[in-house]
Amino acid sequence: MSRSLKKGPYVNERIIKKLKNLKPGDKTIIKVWDRAATITPEMVGFTIGVHNGRQHIPVYIVENMVGHKLGEFSFTRKFVSHGGRMAKEQSSDQKQDIIKKKDKVEK
Repeated sequence: MSRSLKKGPYVNERIIKKLKNLKPGDKTIIKVWDRAATITPEMVGFTIGVHNGRQHIPVYIVENMVGHKLGEFSFTRKFVSHGGRMAKEQSSDQKQDIIKKKDKVEK
């Protein structure tokens, strides 16, 4: 559900204050815990460290991100793929290592 147009987008005022003190293209990372804040055009060109629950993920803001939330670009879960070609290769490599270790122990 989107926010009412009458209210406008949610933007944390502290983030805007910190950005006004910096120059565009500045390499300093602003740490932010507010994942629900909407990205505004004033944020373009800055790097913002968005908290994902464990650490701050640096996110460089570009024009295509305007209107989205900060939390959309800082994933909270680790992607793990199960099965597939890579998993089969890893399991076969592990089996070969075990066989080699057994051969060394027997000698």
